[in-house]
Parts: sequence; C-alpha cells; structure tokens
Amino acid sequence: MSTESSLRAGIVEVGRRMYARGYTASNDGNISVRLGQDRLLMTPKSVCKGFMTPDMMCITDLQGVKLQGDRDPSSEMLMHLEVYRQRPDVQAVVHAHPPTATGFAVAGIPLDRAVLAEVLTTLGSIPIAEYATPSTSELPAAVGKFIKAHDGMLLANHGALTVGSELFSAYYKMETIEHFARISLVARLLGGENLLARDEVTRLQQLRGTYGIQAPAPICLDPAVPGTQGGGDDAATCQVVQAPAGGGLRLVPEGREPRSEAAPARSHEEAEIRLTYRELSALIADAIQSLR
Repeated sequence: MSTESSLRAGIVEVGRRMYARGYTASNDGNISVRLGQDRLLMTPKSVCKGFMTPDMMCITDLQGVKLQGDRDPSSEMLMHLEVYRQRPDVQAVVHAHPPTATGFAVAGIPLDRAVLAEVLTTLGSIPIAEYATPSTSELPAAVGKFIKAHDGMLLANHGALTVGSELFSAYYKMETIEHFARISLVARLLGGENLLARDEVTRLQQLRGTYGIQAPAPICLDPAVPGTQGGGDDAATCQVVQAPAGGGLRLVPEGREPRSEAAPARSHEEAEIRLTYRELSALIADAIQSLR
C-alpha cells in the first residue's frame, strides 16, 4: 500500500472512530494530514465522517488550492492551513465536537487545572480559543493565538482541535481531551477536584523528556491562582496550568490551598460553606416544608 493510500485509509478509520464515539454528528468535524512537503490530504465538506471512503478525500496545496478530488475540501480548511503554517512539526490535524469537552467550551471553562498526571505530561493545559464564526478567517486567527504552545485546545461554542506528529497521534489527543472533560465534570459534580500541587506539576514536566514526549512549550503556573508563582501567561509560548502551592502536600482539595503565615485567617462571617448535593437537597426540602 502506498503512503497516500495508507493515509486515505487512516483518515477513513479516524472518521469512523470519531462518529462511533459520538465526537461528531451528521457532517460535523474534519481531518487533514500532510502529504509530502507542499500538499495536504483532507476530508471533503458535507460528508458524514462515519461513512467516508478513501476516494472521497481532497488534495490541496498549503495555500488551500484544490489539486485533486471530485469533492471540495472541508469548509474549515483555513483553520487547518493556519496550524500547518505555524507548526512545521505538525503532520495531522483533527477537529471534532466531543460533547463533554464542547460543553466546557460552551460554558467558557478551560481544561487547565492540574488534575490528571497523564494529561499534564502529554497535553499540558487545554485552553479555549475565543469564539469565531466557523469557516471564516476569524477562526484561524483565534486558533493561531494558542497553536504554537498547545497540541490541543477547545474552541468556544464550537468544539475541539488537536494536532500530532502523525494522524493517530492527533486523534488520540482528541480522545484524551474528551476523557479528561468527563472525569473533570464528574469530580466537580461530586464536590470538587483535588488538584496536583505545584511541585508535583514541576516533577511531571521533568518526566516529559523521560517519556520521550516532545511538547511544543513548557508548562508554567498561573500566578493568578493562590499559592502559585511565576510562569507568565503568554499563550504563544507557555502552557498555563492552575496548580496551587502544596505546603508539603502533593494533592490539594479544590478551594483549600494552604494558607501562608502572611495570609490572615478568614473571619467566621467570611468562612466558606461547602455542602454536598444531598445536604443541600435536605436543606431545601426542610425550607419548603416550613413554608407549608
């Protein structure tokens, strides 16, 4: 099987997996791979990704001019071209609408907390690119602000984008984003996430090289989060992760960062009240009963 034939078959398989997992619906999503130095192999527009065939793919140049194919290339082609323009190392781009991750994107909540070691070592943080009208030049501009430093991101009110050194690497990162989003959502519904402490995040970043992971940018810690230091917030050069100071702990319950000696304790009136869903439901039921 030739390289081109193999890539066509690979795109069909990735599309089938995305559709089977519910990452796309109807004709959503798009996939592309590099085909030599100056050509791209890309999914066509208006085709369900679960029912593609190898002959449906389009070949374009790096300016978006169609060179081969009976169908037109994806309407999101401009976004793909921007990724390849900024990241010569990228060999494949995957765009989908995985439901839980897209829910975070719609809610405006980035997946940038230090929660899962595997995510920190592979993707670092997963920011949200600002909303842009799909299929317009706004979208590549929004993606371009983050793509130099990130292999995966959410797209506000739209979906998710991942890139990789080969096709399945890009696809697996999409799986990781959705898996992380589902775990994070469950943890938040159960009362909050335990966050990895800053020192543990630093340790994990050092392990990236041991694991042979070529991350596009280093992890830095968000100075806006209590207990963190340094890092900066340049989206083009740094993967900003929210990780509290541990004070000797490796896991810090959400909202319970160790207090420094300089930070005064809260007064009784300022103390945070945390209730489980069951406790809150019981309080509401008692209040309703007392009104009857």
